[in-house]
Amino acid sequence: MPIDPDVRAFLDAANAAGLFPTVGDPRFVRTRYNGVPVPAMDGIWRIENVDIPRDGGSIRVRIYSPDDSAVLPSVLMFHGGGWVIGDLMMAEAQCRQLAIRAQCRVVSVDYRLAPEHPYPAAAEDAYAALEFIATEAGHFGIDGKRLAVYGQSAGGNLAAVVSLMTRDRGGPEIALQVPVYPVIDADFSRPSYREWGDGPGLTREQMEWFWDHYVGDGDRCDPYVSPIHAASLAGVAPALIITAEADPLCSEGRAYADRLRDDGVPVTYSEYPGMHHGFIALTQIFPKAEQALDEVAGALRTVFGISAAGERPQP
Repeated sequence: MPIDPDVRAFLDAANAAGLFPTVGDPRFVRTRYNGVPVPAMDGIWRIENVDIPRDGGSIRVRIYSPDDSAVLPSVLMFHGGGWVIGDLMMAEAQCRQLAIRAQCRVVSVDYRLAPEHPYPAAAEDAYAALEFIATEAGHFGIDGKRLAVYGQSAGGNLAAVVSLMTRDRGGPEIALQVPVYPVIDADFSRPSYREWGDGPGLTREQMEWFWDHYVGDGDRCDPYVSPIHAASLAGVAPALIITAEADPLCSEGRAYADRLRDDGVPVTYSEYPGMHHGFIALTQIFPKAEQALDEVAGALRTVFGISAAGERPQP
């Protein structure tokens, strides 16, 4: 189906107002993007900033707690932005929404950005955050046996990559990976790139710019860069993959779901017709965004053993 008329009107207005990132000096692009208005936010019981150690430094994470429960399952959130832009504030509204709807703690990860910190910095930061949260779960009221990973766009890439890393390294068990319109491959010849590469919304030019800063001349078929190129995906976490039809990345998200299924990994694939890259963050504008976020929250509650009424088993 064609792009939803309301989506096209929104994207045309946003593009005219300069609210979407363009190519150029990453520092300037970040300044513009960080100026995008933040939506109204749901109330939350507690928000805590924590600096966790990594080799040679630390990673800031922000933990969102929906209530005063002593122990809750947790989902690690990796924000989008092509590994080049974005920060904790970019994911703030959705972290609050997910914590409340899924009745879990959300741990938002402020991974290092390219080009100052190219691959593998973001991937290694994401994995270090998972290991730390699993190891130190008791200090934060987190059930280390009930962990999931979630991300949009480049964050979806990190959710998939971390799922592969933890399988390969014998790391913490992940109950569910949720890549939303993820970057899975650097193949610009896929059908959705041909159809939607000029926008509206995300474009091929922007994706090439992101890839150039994150990987440069490196191996873009490295499985920890493009997880679809892993020799096998057997044994990685079960997945819920959400894509948007009117998105250059749609085809690779669908291909990732097919590859997981072929390798015996349980997967649910949901493609939202007429929607664009980034739509799930716009729950106040688009009913399908509300539907998609509810789908994510419902899947998390299911794997965490939480009823729709919020009843939770004792860990």
